[in-house]
Amino acid sequence: MKLPLTLFAFLPVFAIGQLSEKDWGKPAGEHRLHPKAEFMADLPMGPFAILPDGNLVTVEDSDNAQHAMISKDDGKTWEKFPVFADPEKFRISYERALTCTREGTVIVSFMNLVERSGWNWQPEIHDSPEANLPNYVVRSTDGGKTWEPPQKMHDDWTGAIRDMIQLRDGSVVFTSQMMLHNPGRHAVLTYASPDQGKTWKRSNIIDLGGIGHHDGAIEASFVQRKDDSLWMLMRTNWGKLWQADSEDGGLNWRPIGPTNLDASSTPPILERLASGRLFLAWNRFHWAETDDYPAAGGDQQWSGTRTSNNRQELSIAFSDDDGKTWLEPVVIATVKPTDDGKYPRKEISYPYVFERRPGEIWLTAWRFGGFRARLFEKDFVEN
Repeated sequence: MKLPLTLFAFLPVFAIGQLSEKDWGKPAGEHRLHPKAEFMADLPMGPFAILPDGNLVTVEDSDNAQHAMISKDDGKTWEKFPVFADPEKFRISYERALTCTREGTVIVSFMNLVERSGWNWQPEIHDSPEANLPNYVVRSTDGGKTWEPPQKMHDDWTGAIRDMIQLRDGSVVFTSQMMLHNPGRHAVLTYASPDQGKTWKRSNIIDLGGIGHHDGAIEASFVQRKDDSLWMLMRTNWGKLWQADSEDGGLNWRPIGPTNLDASSTPPILERLASGRLFLAWNRFHWAETDDYPAAGGDQQWSGTRTSNNRQELSIAFSDDDGKTWLEPVVIATVKPTDDGKYPRKEISYPYVFERRPGEIWLTAWRFGGFRARLFEKDFVEN
């Protein structure tokens, strides 16, 4: 029997990709990779989208990113195109979201690193009141070759931008974030556009409280359910992914509450596959096959509560019923754990997911060490 949404049951009998610890993994750069996944060493980080002509588009991997990239050979080689008429004024963050609409408009949301200013965390007030890191959107109507002037969404410190999708009604929605103050913490919001990114409306702000420069509601991902509602998962420091629902295309989010998906203080990525299944990639609260991971934070500077920063194992799971239940999580990649319990120096976190073809999943990660992998849905689920 399938369990209600709030329970998020794991169904272990179908986890045909899971491995035991003794036969785990194959080398893949700085990581060890599940044997049923393939390392793609030269692939950019992404995120990726498919253009109307079948080519791929992404943004360059750089801490000085100012170019879109287009591939005509399935990601083997890439041609660069400048995004900004005034490149000295803009630099695209590693944390960005991208989509190509069914009508062919490419939209990128990013934090502008050139305007990053005022970060000065003050322990005595638990805040950085002058911090600014604006969120912008830029769009292209010719397949990423030329770009319109960027639009500023807000000036507030934007911790990360994780996801963007086009809904069935044609509107485009992306997740954003802003820092709140007194005390300092982070909150999630979304922007929705009815007209291919020409204009945008802001949602309510999801403020879960917290105190610390990495506390609050953070780094959300979302999907459109089969009933057309939206379902969001958020990073928190409370041992679980939290969720929110929207019935109006991302303008209002509620109810808001915890799931039973255990998670460390890292962001998930959620994707609707061509099969209809949901795909989730995230870092779980503890190491696989244990209930252990050293806790950190809780000093009201990093966070108000102690939490797991497990970023050495990246797990995946599939759902056949819009997230009500999940197949048993599978560790898809790992790095050697740190031995001092401190913030990890090597990670596989901040994943991006892209379904290149039905059932062919490209999984990449920003932090750290160039994790790039391809896997096939059929190897991890029973049809």
